[in-house]
Amino acid sequence: MTLVATPVRLSTSAANFEADFKARLHWSADTDAAIEQRVADILADVKVRGDAAVLDYTARFDALEVFDMNSLELTQAELKAAFESLPTAQRDALQAAASRVRSYHQAQKKASGESWSYKDEDGTLLGQKVTPLDRVGIYVPGGKAAYPSSVLMNAIPAHVAGVAEIIMVVPTPRGEKNALVLAAAYVAGVSRAFTIGGAQAVAALAYGTATIPAVDKITGPGNAYVAAAKRRVFGTVGIDMIAGPSEILVLADGSTPADWVAMDLFSQAEHDELAQSILLCPDAAYIDAVQEAITRLLPSMPRAEIIAKSLNGRGALIHTRSMQEACEISNRIAPEHLEISSNEPHRWEPLIRHAGAIFLGAYTSESLGDYCAGPNHVLPTSGTARFSSPLGVYDFQKRSSLIEVSQAGAQILGKIAAELAYGEGLQAHAMAAEMRLID
Repeated sequence: MTLVATPVRLSTSAANFEADFKARLHWSADTDAAIEQRVADILADVKVRGDAAVLDYTARFDALEVFDMNSLELTQAELKAAFESLPTAQRDALQAAASRVRSYHQAQKKASGESWSYKDEDGTLLGQKVTPLDRVGIYVPGGKAAYPSSVLMNAIPAHVAGVAEIIMVVPTPRGEKNALVLAAAYVAGVSRAFTIGGAQAVAALAYGTATIPAVDKITGPGNAYVAAAKRRVFGTVGIDMIAGPSEILVLADGSTPADWVAMDLFSQAEHDELAQSILLCPDAAYIDAVQEAITRLLPSMPRAEIIAKSLNGRGALIHTRSMQEACEISNRIAPEHLEISSNEPHRWEPLIRHAGAIFLGAYTSESLGDYCAGPNHVLPTSGTARFSSPLGVYDFQKRSSLIEVSQAGAQILGKIAAELAYGEGLQAHAMAAEMRLID
């Protein structure tokens, strides 16, 4: 059977554009009730039985029959051995990517992650103290797919932030360990690693067991069970986000080779059938060329069936009146990945307000950001770029306010505080301030 991928064609000048556009964007993040109940049961079980429950679920879901938790922990020697076992080209690529990711996040820390303070005229010190989290957990998907890039993107900013202990969990169904994932953990500075996954791994990180220490925050992508578990443990621990399907939006002026844009659309569509790939362009003939490239290139793709389902189900090629209008629509979508595939990317970038990551110019493929450009590839999805940011050093730090009031300052602030406290009916608050006043 010949696979066909024909993303829906829309035009902003069509009378029914708004309805068709909204229908194409719609995606429900509602979790299946059966998954929610199963996850709730797993979390409760791990919270009560700890290691024993983790061993039971690992045997059941990963077909990994082990009888003690020590068998599930990867030693630093194993991580190093995995790194040394890689072909030279993979080792070099892994180290180069890690170096760029580390450099970017070190610059990010300098820009926004330092403590500060100042003194008022009366000598009162005010400021903010920035400290790293003590311990974080990173979830790395395993099984059919292996994502060493996820290890780098989650562990390195935590390491740069100064997190003392980074605990990695990664499922290894039937005991199959991916050397590239283990090597990435070695390169990124992971402290401890366990071969467990699913909701039971999230529970172990959130609540702690006899073997796995409880963490302060959990980051990293996973399947529906992992996402549901992260949602449920939020509050006990912090989480990065609840991610939806991957997305790419390409703003094109028609100057980039159509094959390049078609492949960029494929790059997200190949993740899964629910991934979304959209092209916005004012040149109808160019949209035709991209569609032709999609049809021609699809049969050569190993994941052609997934790409076709994604593009047919959620893809769109949208003809706009202008690049300005394309930018306006992009802001409405607030995509995870936004490529400005134009001869003048810096002309249009100032018009963009909402996007997880912005890729400027024809040579900046989204895949470079996924692996080695430097900025983090953990990005807000499903329109949450309107109020969320990429994962970064700031996600692994917390801020404490610093207040040191001088005697002179207490004479001024005390009167203000007392007046407001009496107004709220909180006499002890008022009197605590007044006791420091000098008659």
